[in-house]
Amino acid sequence: MKGKDIRLNRLYKHSDKLLIVAMDHGITMGPIEGIVDVKQAASHVFDGYADAVVVHKGLVRNITELNSKTPGELIVHLSASTNLNQQSNRKELVSSVEHAIKLGSSAISVHVNLGNEHEGHMLQHLGLVAEQCEQWGMPLMAMMYVRDGDPNHEFDSEKVKHAARIAEELGADIVKVNYTGDLESFKDVTNAVQIPVVIAGGEKVDSVKELLTMVADAMQAGAGGVSIGRNIYQDKNPTLIAKQIRYVMDHNLTSDEIQSFLDKGNLAL
Repeated sequence: MKGKDIRLNRLYKHSDKLLIVAMDHGITMGPIEGIVDVKQAASHVFDGYADAVVVHKGLVRNITELNSKTPGELIVHLSASTNLNQQSNRKELVSSVEHAIKLGSSAISVHVNLGNEHEGHMLQHLGLVAEQCEQWGMPLMAMMYVRDGDPNHEFDSEKVKHAARIAEELGADIVKVNYTGDLESFKDVTNAVQIPVVIAGGEKVDSVKELLTMVADAMQAGAGGVSIGRNIYQDKNPTLIAKQIRYVMDHNLTSDEIQSFLDKGNLAL
């Protein structure tokens, strides 16, 4: 097997659906609730059967010991910008594939915002990182968002499937995109590529039912998993919500079955 195949197998610890918890928000937003203590946050979600966490290179040291004792994997994020900058949509590379390998990462992630004046800059980075990942045998997850100034376009299925296709064509192994809002439109996205599509969690939602319904519909539409941050680590019980997401994905629940699942409490987990 190639190195990339071996590392991809590490990511798929629990099933053929990925449960990734994104914890890379600290550079963009600061030490927000839920990831002030990243070691503790990672421990909670690994207990909930998360496959991997996404972190920046400096936080790897906080969870390296923990990670060696759990089934969870590290995905090192190479892109960064802050919301202190008026050009926060312009992501810069702040690490390298080689350095991520030295840190023990099982995969790499890169963020691209499309539809703005900085698009070309970020696409160039994605393409070059994809080549480096191929050379080193590292899986690459591309986080692809439409950020052209119109918030509605971020969830437009035509634009989202274009974003997913860009990731595939430039060499990504997994693509992370926004959920388009309904099962049928998201089928257009998953049908547009041959690589796994995972959905972003986005802003904190109002209820667990809303989150699990989104996950269920995405899976029914052909999604290959989720990469969710705040809606897991800012939950009052991150371990439980991670377990619930894992159960919904692995048991192929439909959105119509979510309320019944919740009514049973934790009995099914």
